[in-house]
This record gives sequence, structure tokens and C-alpha cells, in this order.
Amino acid sequence: MTDGSRTAVVLFTRDLRLTDQPALSEAVRTADRVVPLFVHDAAIERAGFATPNRRAFLGESLADLDGGLREKGGGLVVREGDVVEQTVSLAREVGASAIHLSRDDSAYAASRLAGLRDAVGRERPVVEHPGATVVPSGEVEPTTGDHYKVFTPFWRAWSEVAWRGVERAPTRVELPDGVQAPPFERGPVVTGTAPERPRGGFEEGERLLAGFLDGRLADYPDESDQLARDGTSRLSPHLHFGTVSPRRAAELAMARGDEAFTRQLCWRDFHHQVLRAFPALPRRDYRDRDRGWVEDDRAFEAWCEGRTGIPIVDAGMRQLLREGWMHNRARLIVASYLTKEVRVHWRHGAEFFLAHLADGDLANNSGNWQWVAGTGNDTRPNRRFNLLRQAQRFDPDGEYVRRFVPELSDLRRPEVHEPWRLGAGELRRRGYPEPLLPAHSPDGASTIPGL
Repeated sequence: MTDGSRTAVVLFTRDLRLTDQPALSEAVRTADRVVPLFVHDAAIERAGFATPNRRAFLGESLADLDGGLREKGGGLVVREGDVVEQTVSLAREVGASAIHLSRDDSAYAASRLAGLRDAVGRERPVVEHPGATVVPSGEVEPTTGDHYKVFTPFWRAWSEVAWRGVERAPTRVELPDGVQAPPFERGPVVTGTAPERPRGGFEEGERLLAGFLDGRLADYPDESDQLARDGTSRLSPHLHFGTVSPRRAAELAMARGDEAFTRQLCWRDFHHQVLRAFPALPRRDYRDRDRGWVEDDRAFEAWCEGRTGIPIVDAGMRQLLREGWMHNRARLIVASYLTKEVRVHWRHGAEFFLAHLADGDLANNSGNWQWVAGTGNDTRPNRRFNLLRQAQRFDPDGEYVRRFVPELSDLRRPEVHEPWRLGAGELRRRGYPEPLLPAHSPDGASTIPGL
């Protein structure tokens, strides 16, 4: 710039909002002009993470972000290619004094940061900011150093940390002269999405957050595990893409005297600090348990399609295919079935989840799959879920199963959870499979030999 003004570039990644966006706030405070940038990174495409549900959610979120920036006098610059090359190229074009971005915890994020700093050298600082988690990874560490391997001690320490303040949205974001930020074009309609997938964007995230805080939060401890009830926040995709600030969500919940929902946000932070310390979490066992995994293509395919013959498992998988989202209790149930009963490697399940979840997140997805499989941070690695008891406890009237498994929609208890009672002929007539694996009876004994 020749007029003596200072320009900063803000690289948006998983922080697609204006409210409580520390990287943007700092850039606005310290520079006269700000270039908000998003790069469609070719590496994300090559790695297979740009799946239909997340691509569609991302497009809506970027359009919403661009609209918010235009209301404040700016706009979103969108480029495609290598994120380091595109960011550094733009910073040099506008003579930026600094590059700002939010801190993240994956191996990809670490590589991106290192690449930016190597590319700019001493030209300009590359500044990381908090925002992806409530408490940045590394601010909560055990006295022995490294990271917390068990959740409960982490929760105690996390609860005592002083949280940073929530940043207000800037009143104005002014682009440098000559920088072109045409209105965001979403491109072709994304195909292959779940028919009832979550919708993206800051406004949608705010609507969901407000509705949850003012309505369901009070009943969250009792209702959040009930599969048929709308007792969860449904915020997970918005937390993943940063259209809702986890820090702000935690503060608003705590202001209402909540602990249960805030504890779930802490679990999210916990998995992020595990991923930061163990970047191979999506690929390797966190703890080597020598599980003796088996390759069973038939059983895995049936699981993917929601045709295992275990209604509570099939309902969860069909919810995923229909909505691009799955109830958290159902995630535990279907993961336990695949890893503990079928003994298929957790990586296969985690990869299928990433292919379909709008909230697919490396830290949480990998951390939770390994927790269930017994290779992760669970202090009881041999924990197994009794599938029938789970169904009876968390879907007592069978409403969840009937909603997603229409072959059983006319059944009531006990047959809705134990359709094998009807006999093989009746199951064939309904088009519902016999169970690949036996289910448990209420007294803990197997109703079918072998389990």
C-alpha cells in the first residue's frame, strides 16, 4: 500500500463467523484494511474430506459469511488451489503486514501453519488465534506435561481455567482498494447429499443455539440420550465449521446454570488436545490393544446400509443416511455393534462416518470411535453395550426404530426391538433381514446362541 495504511489477511478455515472470531477481530484492531480469504484447498479434495454433505454445508456457510462481510463494507475473497500458495500470493499482492488464522489441532493444520511460516519467512508474521475450541489445546496440561489421557482429570482442570473473553463482531471490515471480492458463487448444486441434511450458515447456527438454550437446555441431562426425542442441540456441524462459537456457546449455557451440555463441549476440547498430541489418531490405535480385527465385507456392508437385523442399529445407520447426522447415543450403539460384536476395525466405521456426517471432525470422530473400540481413552477398554437393553432404555416405546425402519413401523414392544420373535417367514415378508448377530435379552442372556 502506498498511502501508509496497514493491511492484514485473515485466512478463514473452520471459523466461518463474524461474532467471536478472534483472528478477524485482531486483524480489524491492528490494520486499516482487511482481506477475508477462504481457499478451497486441493489437498482437502484429494484426501476425500470434501464429501457431499459437508460440501453443501460449507457452501451455505461461506455464502452466509460473505453476506455478513458485505453488510460491513467488505466481502469474502475465495480462491482455489494450494492453501499456502494462495494465501501467501494474496498477502504479497496487497502488501499485507500480517496473516491471521485460527488455531487448529490436526496434522493437516500443523502442516498448513508451518508451510505459511516457511513461505513468508521474515516478510510478515503468521499469527494463530483461539476460536476452534472453548479452551485452546495446550492451555490445559497435566503437571507431568504432554496431554491428558483420561477425561475426568481434564474436566476438572478445564473447569478451573479462566476463559478468554467473547469477541463482538466488528462494525466494519474494509477491503483494500483494488481487491476484488465478487459475490460468493456456490457453484453447481451438490449431488449425493442426505435428503434431510443440516443446513449451514451463521444465521442457522444462531437459530439452533437460541432455540436450544431457551428450550431444551433445561431438560438436556434427562432428555439428551432419549433417541426419539429432540433433546440434543444439533449444533455439531456448526461447531465443526465454526458457524457457532464453542466459547460463546459454553458461556451462554453456563450463564443458565448448565453443566451437562458444557461437559459435552469439554469432551470436544478433550479430543482436540488428544489429536494435537497424537496426530495419527485417525489412522492408528491410541492404545495398542491387539484386538484381532476381522475382515467381514458382508457384515460391514449390512451395517452401512442399516440392514443388520438389529433394529436399534439399523435405525441409527438409516438416520445417518437420511439426515447426514446421527443421535450421539445411536453413534455409540452402532459403533459398539461394529467393533465389539462384528469385530470390524474401527477405522472402517470412522471412515464411513466421515463420508456421511455433516459434522465429520477428525478429533471427535476418531476419538469417539477409538473410545468405543477400546483402543482410545476409555478407562474400561472391554466395555460392551447390551444392544437390546440400550434399545429398551433409550427408545422405550420403539418410536425411534419405527421412524427410521419402516418395515417395522406397525410393531410395538417387544417385537419392534426383537423382530426375530415374528419368525423368519414374517421377516422375509416384511423385507427385513434376520439378525447377522444375536441380540441380548433383558436378563443378559443371548436370545440367539453365539453372543
